[in-house]
Amino acid sequence: MKKKSIFNSILTYPLMGIIFAFGLSSCNDDDDVPPVANPNIVEVASAANDFSTLVAAVDAAGLVPTLSGAGPFTVFAPTNDAFGRFLSDNNLSASDLLASEGLGSVLTYHVVGASVPSSSVSAGRVVTVEGSPFFVSQAPDNSLWINGNTRIVNTDITASNGIIHALDYVITPPTQSIAEIAIAATQGDEPQFTQLVAALVRADLAGAVSGGFDDDLTVFAPTDAAFEALYDALGVNGIDDIPLETLTDVLLYHVVPVRAFSQDLRNGAELPTLLDGATLSVNLGALQINESNLVESLLNIHATNGVIHVIDTVLLPE
Repeated sequence: MKKKSIFNSILTYPLMGIIFAFGLSSCNDDDDVPPVANPNIVEVASAANDFSTLVAAVDAAGLVPTLSGAGPFTVFAPTNDAFGRFLSDNNLSASDLLASEGLGSVLTYHVVGASVPSSSVSAGRVVTVEGSPFFVSQAPDNSLWINGNTRIVNTDITASNGIIHALDYVITPPTQSIAEIAIAATQGDEPQFTQLVAALVRADLAGAVSGGFDDDLTVFAPTDAAFEALYDALGVNGIDDIPLETLTDVLLYHVVPVRAFSQDLRNGAELPTLLDGATLSVNLGALQINESNLVESLLNIHATNGVIHVIDTVLLPE
């Protein structure tokens, strides 16, 4: 039987809040067994009620010897509820998870090869043992998030060979660029971004939103309905009726040259864009960029080269 991969999702949609119950916990009722002196990360996680799914996954992936080694390691550890939400969102079972050919890569994406206490966790890029970076954001309420969709919910659980910080979701590295995500969305059961992709192609800007982890972009991506409303306002039939220079400027105005998750945004901030001298205004109270509403359920779509936030109106520079 072909193993399922847990890297299949293109877009990350809101958590469904469904918690799976796993029969993966193990316990030892022998009160005569003395506690382990200076327990390592695996032993600390095994003794905690919240990490039984993680421990089972680490065992299935053959990573117990590694995470029991000298280290130091910092493990950003999804709780059992975090795994439940992740599996539900991706239509996977616990057995699918444990049998996945990508399990080892997913787990090592949660591990940093150094001791990183919470006092040293700050916004920015973090290189993982897996090799791909993840990105930490600090929200206005000072909560810490990873890749825009995962919150650090408990910190500084110490072990002899490192530290554990607990997460409320499973993090996975993105595998597609902003351009690839947009193109894939045009081919879905409910196509989206068809007008945005057509505009990027006509303006020869698809390459500008392609790339890897060394590129940091934020794209505020208008829906197809937003483009249709623009056509009506301009009295044109479509993308081809808009002067190319104007179209190019409009598209550049939607791109910010930093990787800004929603938690990184600050009320009243002015964001620079790729359109020379033009900025975007952030209104967190109304959840708007300029006068365009952010689609709350479609924030923080993570790509190799940045992040996409969906908006309901095409942004027009002055």
